[in-house]
Amino acid sequence: MLDVPNSADKSYADGKILQSIADGVGIITFNNPEKRNAMSLDMWEGLGSALIELRDHPEVRVVIMVGAGDKAFVSGADISQFEKTRHNAEASEEYSKKSAAQRALLADYPKPTIACIRGFCLGGGMQVAMLADIRIASENSQFGIPAAKLGIAYGYDGLKHLVSLVGPSWARLIMYTGMRIDSAEGLRIGLVDRVVPDTELWNATSEIAGTISGNAPLAIKAAKITIAQILKDPDKRDMDAIKQIGTACMDSEDFREGRRAFMEKRKPQFHGR
Repeated sequence: MLDVPNSADKSYADGKILQSIADGVGIITFNNPEKRNAMSLDMWEGLGSALIELRDHPEVRVVIMVGAGDKAFVSGADISQFEKTRHNAEASEEYSKKSAAQRALLADYPKPTIACIRGFCLGGGMQVAMLADIRIASENSQFGIPAAKLGIAYGYDGLKHLVSLVGPSWARLIMYTGMRIDSAEGLRIGLVDRVVPDTELWNATSEIAGTISGNAPLAIKAAKITIAQILKDPDKRDMDAIKQIGTACMDSEDFREGRRAFMEKRKPQFHGR
């Protein structure tokens, strides 16, 4: 079993989205294991509420997203709802508008995010994972986008992220065939960043999150902003934003603390200011 904390400070979507905080790390759990954590519209909205809560919490420095149980991270959209919510183009457009707001929130999230992936990561689950800054997967993970097998057009944003991670040729192969790939292949093509044994997944993810949480928040924010701008077309880059966060870092108490800690050979205590 994946050793994920089963307590929650808050819950959303009738308990299908759980949120907790531990040692500066926010944890969002997709808690729909009987459906392999398939995402309903309520769960998308609950994810947004949890993200906002953790975004605004002053003690949270990094967020982990994880699936409950040992079968799936998120196995995709809840297809049982499709007849009601996505039965034609008009209904699908309305569904996409509601879920798009939550995806945009995750795409522009100001704090580092980590997807802790075990088991199935399919369709909409791939979208969630690709929007995270870092993807850590267990050896038994499986990835895929079965849109072609369902007659669905996968959205622009999702495909943009897929192409940016694996390149256009692999994106075509994944999309045209609807194939699933294992974690080793996912690591090889750049879809995930690290693969660990199943029993070590949570500890490995928590260790990375803890390291991030202990580092200087403003320096991490500067890296996140700068990397995001690098990925944009040159004429759309906000160089002023990069300059401003760089100045904020150099003028910060954390920078002074980092220098003192280095000279005094001790661990720095950063406060994000």
